[in-house]
Amino acid sequence: MSTDKPGNPPSPQPHSPGLGASPPISGRSAERHPAIDRIDDALRDLRYGSVLAIVQDGVVVQIERTEKTRLTRPG
Repeated sequence: MSTDKPGNPPSPQPHSPGLGASPPISGRSAERHPAIDRIDDALRDLRYGSVLAIVQDGVVVQIERTEKTRLTRPG
């Protein structure tokens, strides 16, 4: 939750290794946003699980991938 008030400078953004300083994702442009490529990589070969993109002030700052392994019961 942000405690920034109008007229105050914004709080410093946390550093996210690997994502760099990506511009806000808004509108459409001719080139593909780098965060979309990272999300695409996280989805690749994922059978069961989730991919979560954490966004702060319109900027992707973290991508989490959780993979689940389904075990079959011996019959």
